[in-house]
Amino acid sequence: MLAQWQALYRDPGITADFTGLKIPAKKRGFDRLIVVPQGIKIQQAYDSCARLFPCWKYTDASLDEIGTVNDRDPSKGSYAIWIRERVEADEEWKNKSADQLKERGILGITLLERLLYEMKFFKETGRHLDVKNVTLCVGSRYRDGHVLSVNFSELGGKVDVDWYHPGFAYGNLRTREVVS
Repeated sequence: MLAQWQALYRDPGITADFTGLKIPAKKRGFDRLIVVPQGIKIQQAYDSCARLFPCWKYTDASLDEIGTVNDRDPSKGSYAIWIRERVEADEEWKNKSADQLKERGILGITLLERLLYEMKFFKETGRHLDVKNVTLCVGSRYRDGHVLSVNFSELGGKVDVDWYHPGFAYGNLRTREVVS
């Protein structure tokens, strides 16, 4: 699996050295490994996606300036997480706001991790994630506390990066739970 991730990062010229990487213990039902190389930036991942397929983000600013609060940080070293292997974000967490998930101690995917999953999934299948729902990236916050999100807009034909208020809860707004 690590070789696949290294090959994925080679294409856009991202250095990925996973020597000494500790992969967390796998939890039942969490079958997709996401490997994040040290030093990768959110905007770099977005730009890599945009070279593969149309993308839109709600701001002209760099996503590195926007998603400033993240539960996991690749500047401190490479890391890996497990998530459920699904096209749509977790059904288990529909109608739960980022605030409610935090209260329950649920770890959620970051914006960077979600973009990397999109890139890998697209290269494997030629398809997109979250075509009916939105991944609420509860592991990432905008500097004012809003929560970043990603989905594929069939209407627009592109992957959208947007944000939601941390108290919003809707049936199509869900996180992807993480094992780290």
